[in-house]
Amino acid sequence: MAEPSAATQSPSVSSSSSGPEPSAPSGGSPGACPALGAKSCGSSCAVHDLIFWRDVKKTGFVFGTTLIMLLSLAAFSVISVVSYLILALLSVTISFRVYKSVIQAVQKSEEGHPFKAYLDVDITVSSEAFHNYVSAAMVHINRALKLIIRLFLVEDLVDSLKLAVFMWLMTYVGAVFNGITLLILAELLVFSVPIVYEKYKDTSKTPWNRKEKGRISTWKPEMQQLLKHHLIVITLLLVL
Repeated sequence: MAEPSAATQSPSVSSSSSGPEPSAPSGGSPGACPALGAKSCGSSCAVHDLIFWRDVKKTGFVFGTTLIMLLSLAAFSVISVVSYLILALLSVTISFRVYKSVIQAVQKSEEGHPFKAYLDVDITVSSEAFHNYVSAAMVHINRALKLIIRLFLVEDLVDSLKLAVFMWLMTYVGAVFNGITLLILAELLVFSVPIVYEKYKDTSKTPWNRKEKGRISTWKPEMQQLLKHHLIVITLLLVL
């Protein structure tokens, strides 16, 4: 006779042990990334803030620099791009060094080397830090090697066939785009789609505001057309 009562009490016990349900975020700054949590909010939050344009100057500098680099690589060889970048950097530093030397000679001041503060910075990598980086990299390398062996030696026929179909489709993509063009397209999408999504998403259906479980958050109707036109324009610009 005690079994039915225990059965009736088990749902309440399991529900209480499973922890509280996610509640709505209590305010927070616009730059916070609620989807990541406090524990993983490190480099991931920095990337999140970067692609969502939290700091316009920082994101603009990163976006502009990388885009110029990719466009330069698309027009010139890697050797030419690297050489021009080094020449540009040396032109700035040498010009500033000569300028400060002339100013010090005219004013008869003894300020010293203009880059002395940066020259004194210790940039050496300790053996412990180097081993940590190598260990972290080896984890990903070993995982990639296992995946490659599993796919090419057909451990799972379905996964190997998926890879073959994907590579076959990529041959058509490669006939239209080259690698640099795909990187430019990826960067334009990374720095434009998230901010458009954040601006036009339907906040009433986000995970912390929806009432029905299993209901997927949707976008506003005009956002789908905006993103579609956005992708078409970027693709046509890169193809032409």
